[in-house]
Amino acid sequence: MPSLIDLRRRIRAVKSTQQITKAMKMIAASRLRRAQERVVSARPFAQRMLTVLNGLVSRVDQDTHPLLRVTAPPGSRPLLIVITADRGLCGSFNSNIIKAAGQFIVKEGQRHEIALGLIGRKGRDFFRRRGFDVRYEAAGIFQRLSFADAAALADAAIEEFTSGRASSVYLVYNEFKSVMAQRIVVERLLPIPRLEGEDAGPKTEYLYEPSPAEIFKDLLPRHVQVQVYRALLESNASFFAAQMTAMDAATRNSADMLENLTLYMNKVRQAAITREIIEVVSGAAAT
Repeated sequence: MPSLIDLRRRIRAVKSTQQITKAMKMIAASRLRRAQERVVSARPFAQRMLTVLNGLVSRVDQDTHPLLRVTAPPGSRPLLIVITADRGLCGSFNSNIIKAAGQFIVKEGQRHEIALGLIGRKGRDFFRRRGFDVRYEAAGIFQRLSFADAAALADAAIEEFTSGRASSVYLVYNEFKSVMAQRIVVERLLPIPRLEGEDAGPKTEYLYEPSPAEIFKDLLPRHVQVQVYRALLESNASFFAAQMTAMDAATRNSADMLENLTLYMNKVRQAAITREIIEVVSGAAAT
């Protein structure tokens, strides 16, 4: 049976932990509000841009621009961009992303040759220790996330694709749905998906001014940058939501633990008092 000193020490430790988890919950909640506003602002433009480009590239030849290439060069392999967080204490946020990336790498029981682009310390530390082909990595960008960070990462992916080292580029990240729910998304970034069948809609003839090659030269790289930026914003908002939920659960669990420890300490103290009384009574009766 632990002593009263040990129980008091443990109660103080739990109270200190509870203060930390409560503070982290409040910080995550305040940061989530701003991150959520940035996601909501970025989604319409990114989704509309993707819809328009899907329709355009479905009606032009793949030789119009290098980012429209469908045929994979010999010796190339898919590039998977894994977006995790730089920190933990966020429940299963990072482990779910790593699991989804592992399922993408290992399909039908066979490990495929995949190159990785790692964003976030947690994913970087996990895959670096396991000998994967890491083309580039980035850590610490979520502290002050900007479009310039997304543009640099997108340009690196574009370089891998246009040089022929990557046959395709995929993103895996957490999409923000609500404070309580985030959805794992694995989507193809390059080559830009083409609409087929009924999704392609009626055959519309477009008049280009200037030429399609000149338009796509500026539009397609910007599209890739916007999609990467949106994925980073989604992941950032999902991280704060997951951290707030995890810290709220930890705070409630610590409160339950404090209640149980206090009750147990009172029982131990009452037992010690009763034992002392019995000793005093027994000593008095013996004399």
